Amino acid sequence: MSNAASSSVSSPADKFAVTPWMDRLGRILYERPKLMQSLAKMETRLFEDCFDDIPVTAPVWVSGLARSGSTVLLELLAGHPDIVTQRYRDFPPVFTPILWNKFVDYMPGKQEVSTERAHKDGIYVTSESPEAFEEPVWMNFFPHLHKRLWDETFTREASHPEFEAFLNAHIRKLLFLREGMRYLAKANYNVTRLEYLLKLFPDARFVVPIRGPVWHVAPLMKQHRLFVQGEVEHPEARAHLAHTGHFEFGLDRVPINCGSESVAATVAELWSEGREAEGWALQWAEVYGYVAERCDMNPALSEAVLFVRYEDICERPAEKMLRVLDHCRLGASDEIIEQARSRLHPPEYYEPHFTPDELHAIRDRTAPVAHYFGYGPSD
Repeated sequence: MSNAASSSVSSPADKFAVTPWMDRLGRILYERPKLMQSLAKMETRLFEDCFDDIPVTAPVWVSGLARSGSTVLLELLAGHPDIVTQRYRDFPPVFTPILWNKFVDYMPGKQEVSTERAHKDGIYVTSESPEAFEEPVWMNFFPHLHKRLWDETFTREASHPEFEAFLNAHIRKLLFLREGMRYLAKANYNVTRLEYLLKLFPDARFVVPIRGPVWHVAPLMKQHRLFVQGEVEHPEARAHLAHTGHFEFGLDRVPINCGSESVAATVAELWSEGREAEGWALQWAEVYGYVAERCDMNPALSEAVLFVRYEDICERPAEKMLRVLDHCRLGASDEIIEQARSRLHPPEYYEPHFTPDELHAIRDRTAPVAHYFGYGPSD
């Protein structure tokens, strides 16, 4: 999205404007997936000596349903000196981070002013802010993703050698480029791929943010309305969001299929009928129920996953952030703890307003999974 100064924005939808050069370059690259792979392989040949000996040690993924607090956790963890992430500046050519960043560094610099994200959630970013750009890599190798209501799970039995080699090299490129020791990515769709990633990286750590269904469904509905408005008023945003792998909201919204086509179809049907709250509630139960089930069946995965309840980290930010750092095997950081204290608090920009029927539907659809995570009917 455009990082134009907020003073030039006349309505919330204008945050969705995409600069013409980014729109054109994005279309050139993402409509030619083989071209992106070829360019990435060329970059690998040019710089392989620089990153070939860099190990991928205990990579960290933040993965959960959107609006669960994943972006705040990403930004807090990204402040650790050992961590490297992808950044806003890496888009559109995320497949060639070294070459693109060298090009960007040669461009005339200009003073940046942080601006609020299109989400209107109080998070301000610049081109140097961490961002979620791993999904385009997955979509390039697995073109069925987000196209239909197909199974999007990757289990420990999955084997895709070409993709695995590419992802490993891509992570090492970022470690070289940003001179860090540990890779961190916010990748919400990886919530269906944790076992596969653990197979590829046995020391991986996963942080899965979650929040009570009533308070989670409300911002999900709000964001969808905002994204639809933004894409209608700025059609180029629709392609941009597709290129970046964001199908949670907007005109191209697709449910996450956690292995049950019938459940995913029911979520889509509820949405199409205007039963937004119930559709999101079922999606919430399906996503978090799936992760809980996989953790219960796989002790290694259970050890690698830390569920972070949004309510808990807002109530006790220092304590819970220390727990997150410890789980990720990152050294304690006073600066990160202080940032957590100042940033983490219950949201002030929305309040759930559901009808009695909507509240009943949310509770009915989520009750067993909500109980598993310690949530009651009012959460």
